[in-house]
Amino acid sequence: MNSAVTASKTDWLTYICKACGLLYKEEDGDPDSGLAPGTRFEDIPEDWFCPLCGVTKADFVLHVVLDKKQFTKNQSADQTNFSRSNYSDVLIIGAGKAGWEVAKAIRAQSDDLSISIVTGCNGELYEKPQLSNALLKKIQMDRMVLQTGEQAAKQLGVKLFASTHAVHISHHNQQLRTTKGVFKYKYLVIAHGAKPIRHPLLSAQDCWHVNHLSTYRELRKTLDGKKSQIAIIGAGLIGCELANDLALAGHQIALLDAAQRPLAHLIPEAASEALMKSWQALNIQFYGEQQIEQMSHQDGKKVLSMQSGLSLKVDEIVLCMGLQPDSSLAKSAGIEWNQGISVDPQTLKTNVENIFALGDCISVDGKVSRYIEPILRQAQVIANQIAGDQSIVFTTNTLPIRIKTSSLPMRLEGVIERQGEWRISKAKAEQFNSKWQMAQWSKNQVSALLDLG
Repeated sequence: MNSAVTASKTDWLTYICKACGLLYKEEDGDPDSGLAPGTRFEDIPEDWFCPLCGVTKADFVLHVVLDKKQFTKNQSADQTNFSRSNYSDVLIIGAGKAGWEVAKAIRAQSDDLSISIVTGCNGELYEKPQLSNALLKKIQMDRMVLQTGEQAAKQLGVKLFASTHAVHISHHNQQLRTTKGVFKYKYLVIAHGAKPIRHPLLSAQDCWHVNHLSTYRELRKTLDGKKSQIAIIGAGLIGCELANDLALAGHQIALLDAAQRPLAHLIPEAASEALMKSWQALNIQFYGEQQIEQMSHQDGKKVLSMQSGLSLKVDEIVLCMGLQPDSSLAKSAGIEWNQGISVDPQTLKTNVENIFALGDCISVDGKVSRYIEPILRQAQVIANQIAGDQSIVFTTNTLPIRIKTSSLPMRLEGVIERQGEWRISKAKAEQFNSKWQMAQWSKNQVSALLDLG
């Protein structure tokens, strides 16, 4: 699209996507989208899309990085000197996207508040959407980590307690019991996300749940240098994207789902058929209306026996059956639960004083939204609430959903109505070999648009 622009290194600017947090660095450009290194943000075409979430250039703003100050009060925790009465003004549970974003937002409000993060993982920062298309983009594992947990904690002046699992909240005493001691807090922010749904007939040792970089790293290591037969259980958004990515790397994919077609909950039948047609060039076989009856081992492989009589012998099994938050921690504090931690739709407060929640673990009026877009805005609302500023409230936005199946990429925007009628509104080539569009009509107006290709 644009040639590189000559400039001093000190002139390079960085812009952040308000929807998903992706950073566009002018120095690096976005070669996958045709933007050469050195492409100024102002020179990017207006119809350029965020490569992670699909929003437009208009949804990017200038990114101001916090100064790397030498915080004296809030140095990263040395766990060998852990105090059982450890106190923080703000205690955050979880070091995923939600946990780090709320820490950044709070620190931007105040240098004085003490902040601690308790997490069961190592706290490293990475772009989670890349897990389903890293092979396509030829992203090496060492490039996926943006910052280690220790680096991020030092930059923000927070205490990071990695490999530390939250066990029980005593809200009357404002204490959190963990596997490494008791923490005291003034404000508690729950950001522990949601866990992959497990299959009752498949043990953890026999299958992969690709929901975290650490697990994905192990999967890549297992597959490295091989051409494996892989069964992916679940043909939703992640299952389809991962099937596409692994097939491009030369693996043989069996994609199974209880529904008749892939992405049945998200796109119309004609689009599912077009997606399966695009997979003919890849080694992907879709099996619909399937239920696992048994899993056994034979000759070093795993054998999946289905209720339909289908039998598949594979090297690896990947589960993509969706996410479900764990209710035990919230319920230990008497926090209301409705498909997730029930929060006030504007303030993100729970029913328990001084406890907030955000990200994949929450529900608003019983509805969950497990996308990246809301997290940045949720973090800002919580930071303002803690600072005593009531002027910023959370609102639910409807932003495009980008389906990163490279054989047939799609972009969905609008609100899908159950009773709506899908129509092909634009086709540029017979047999849909080029870009085309479908529109859903509801009550005599378009409620959703689906761009394909």
